Amino acid sequence: MKIKAIGAIAILLIIIGASCQSDDQIEFKRYYSGGSLVYQQHCQNCHGDKGQGLSSLIPPLTDSTYLKQNKAVLACFIKNGLKRKITVAGRTFDDDMQADDIAPLEIAKVLTYVSNSFGNKMGTVTLQQVQDDLRNCK
Repeated sequence: MKIKAIGAIAILLIIIGASCQSDDQIEFKRYYSGGSLVYQQHCQNCHGDKGQGLSSLIPPLTDSTYLKQNKAVLACFIKNGLKRKITVAGRTFDDDMQADDIAPLEIAKVLTYVSNSFGNKMGTVTLQQVQDDLRNCK
């Protein structure tokens, strides 16, 4: 009988602990986990399972400075591709990145994943931010 009571109390404490998460924390976890799947399906083949890139052909996704400085155009890179030289982590990359016609919500999720993985810590990239950034693509 005591074991059942202790088990019930433990379950109750877990439920209470989980319900103490803020809406922002819940949204972050939802975007991050969904972004992991999008990354595996659309990005990992080129950028690697650890965001390491591929030698001098494909840039790594481990450079927080580059990501922060280009945050407003990252959605554009995913949606429209990239056809210009970029410098990431002190190395220049000149190969084209193909466009990937995925939905803005998937872009928000994958950017949340990338910008919070591989040593990066940049917070949630929301659907609204992605929609705003896509309107400003050049």
